[in-house]
Amino acid sequence: MNELVTGEAVVLGLRPARLPSRALAVLIDLAVAWAGYIAVSMTLLAATASLDPAAVAAVSVAAFVLVLIGIPIVVETLSHGRSLGKLACGLRVVREDGGPIRFRHALVRGAMGAIEIVLTMGVVACIASLVSARGRRLGDVFAGTVVVRERIPVPRGGAALPPPPPWLAGQLGALDLSRVPDSWWLAVRQFLARTGQLDPQVGWRMAGQLAEDFAGWTGAGLPQGMHPAAYLSAVVSERQGREARRAFGAERTSGVGGTGVPGAVEGAARAAAAGGSAVPVPAAGTEAAGTTSAARAADGSAEAERAAGAADAAPAAGAGRTTGFVPPA
Repeated sequence: MNELVTGEAVVLGLRPARLPSRALAVLIDLAVAWAGYIAVSMTLLAATASLDPAAVAAVSVAAFVLVLIGIPIVVETLSHGRSLGKLACGLRVVREDGGPIRFRHALVRGAMGAIEIVLTMGVVACIASLVSARGRRLGDVFAGTVVVRERIPVPRGGAALPPPPPWLAGQLGALDLSRVPDSWWLAVRQFLARTGQLDPQVGWRMAGQLAEDFAGWTGAGLPQGMHPAAYLSAVVSERQGREARRAFGAERTSGVGGTGVPGAVEGAARAAAAGGSAVPVPAAGTEAAGTTSAARAADGSAEAERAAGAADAAPAAGAGRTTGFVPPA
């Protein structure tokens, strides 16, 4: 099974389509296109009966290009890679990175398809698809696209992995995962995705080998009596949790809009600096307690600011009353 993998070692889970399914989709598309071309040609033949042969030939060539090349390009562009035949066979054209195609991709595929499918009766396209590891024809190679399967059968009856014990989370939380290479994480992810398809003994041996490799980098061996696949699943979950906390944890815990405690601490500091009354700050209070502390700190800060303003205004007023100086006329 040849799945698509991006440059960042992320498995997209898309399976390239092979020659039989692609050939069936092309036959459906060609049948519909030729039927439309015949209908259009008969209509144009009746409408251009009074024209000279050169004009009739020009109109016929324009109809051929429009129906067999132009319309498929427009259909693939608007449907993001799903023509009528591909929709019936469960296929879709995507970029090499798994994204939807655009007009330039459909244009290159349509132009090359007119040569390797229509003009050569599909011989060139079949040879290129058989030679390619992902079943790509020349149009896909030049356009940077690949045809993938959208409807993939889901395996049933796979054995469910036992849940990891609660104490394992604390043990994994103290490990240093920086030495574990990305290739190992990719291998574990691919193994866990296919656990239900493997023989139990084969899966146990593969999981044990991966666990031994992990122990060589981190020094943490497989716990006694624990399923190796369940241990690998817990390790992957721990890494995902660390990535999530590193990406989103700082934003959620910082600022006044979090639990309310940082706002209370800041308000208490302002009140203490202004000479207001001390406000107790709970170390691990609830959101309501933090909000009350912040409000009290704000009140103390406002009272201190009013007192300081009054103190500054009083000497100025007293100085105006005690002086006897009169400016000369």
